[in-house]
Amino acid sequence: MDAVTRRRFLLASGVAGGAAIVAGAAQLDLAGLFGTASDAASREDHRKTRKLVIVTLYGGNDGLNTVVPYASSAYYAARPELAYEPDRVLGLDDSLGLNPVMKGLSQLWSQQQLAVVLGAGYAKPDRSHFRSMDIWQSASPSGPANSGWVGRWLDGTNAAPEAAVSFEPMLPPLLAGETRTGACVSIGGLKLPAGVTPNMVEVLGRSEPHESEMQARAADSYANLIKIDQLIRDATATGAPSGAAVQPDIPATSTGGANVLSEQLSRVAQCVEAGVPTRVYSVSLGGFDTHAAERVGHELLLGQLDQALASFVGRLTRTEAGQRVTVVVYSEFGRRVRANASDGTDHGTAGPVFVLGPKVAGGLYGEQPSLTDLDDGDLKATTDFRDVIGTLLASVLEADPARYVGGGYKPKMLPLLVRD
Repeated sequence: MDAVTRRRFLLASGVAGGAAIVAGAAQLDLAGLFGTASDAASREDHRKTRKLVIVTLYGGNDGLNTVVPYASSAYYAARPELAYEPDRVLGLDDSLGLNPVMKGLSQLWSQQQLAVVLGAGYAKPDRSHFRSMDIWQSASPSGPANSGWVGRWLDGTNAAPEAAVSFEPMLPPLLAGETRTGACVSIGGLKLPAGVTPNMVEVLGRSEPHESEMQARAADSYANLIKIDQLIRDATATGAPSGAAVQPDIPATSTGGANVLSEQLSRVAQCVEAGVPTRVYSVSLGGFDTHAAERVGHELLLGQLDQALASFVGRLTRTEAGQRVTVVVYSEFGRRVRANASDGTDHGTAGPVFVLGPKVAGGLYGEQPSLTDLDDGDLKATTDFRDVIGTLLASVLEADPARYVGGGYKPKMLPLLVRD
């Protein structure tokens, strides 16, 4: 098969999973990822290294119904059908509480393993999903950036691809630098279209003379697909490579359906327990664009988030390596204060960020935005989101935040983590 024919096949077949086939994306299969932890001394060293798990909530999470301002009369006036009664809210203090379905995070709060950063956002907010997510992932609100803040950290440290790994279907811009990128490893295994056999995929992976570098990299990705599929199955069956402590997989949700975020976090836990050298993991949960009939759908999503995070942090506490993991949860924006005519909420601005884990200094950080002093119906950010990113860069990745946060901004450090 010549290069042109193969390229057309790649575009038409829809084959996906196992490796990042994205312009500029690094390639890493699961064998390579676990293989980096093959040396016992290396495993022990990396089990003692702080690691960061970034959870992205795509769609714009309704922060006011996640961290509920139950003592505010303006909250009930603005959303009479969506507001939660004070006696249902899981209290954080005398004015704020968690959504009633978030019992796992409420327990972590009582154990001082959950920090809630209030009113996180940026000046002159953009209500476009794509632009706002680009701003959060690049940490550069002043203008378009061609790298993510983790990607810039990869550039600055000359890191290997396995230093930052996404268990999402595609590599997020967050992990893309100018000279380095993270790696994308699918948890779902290989899914071939009808009529496409593993042998055909193996043919796609054969090198050919006079190919461009990008064509050769795409071929290499496809050469790994079959191998990765089996490796994922093996990892799922065993929980971790030989020599790693095996913990039970995080279960599905109580609704009976698989929680994709739980599956991603289970793979993260396996890698952490195995002592692989990855410092940053990226996972995600989508569906938060709740324009209509929000109450039921949002509760389902928050229940999945709560179950996945609580189970994951509980698992982390059982190992020395897990106790050095910090989790941050964010969304590209919050929702408008007033409910719309469809019992939903439209694109808004600032919202809460969760930071959790065994080494987190639990509590409330920042100031809850006013529900009466609004910017054209939207909340005014009280915490610059780059302060959270800068703190994580400094405290978890041991990096100079001013070097990797965009726009020349100097982040203010928040005491989110307990000192060793």
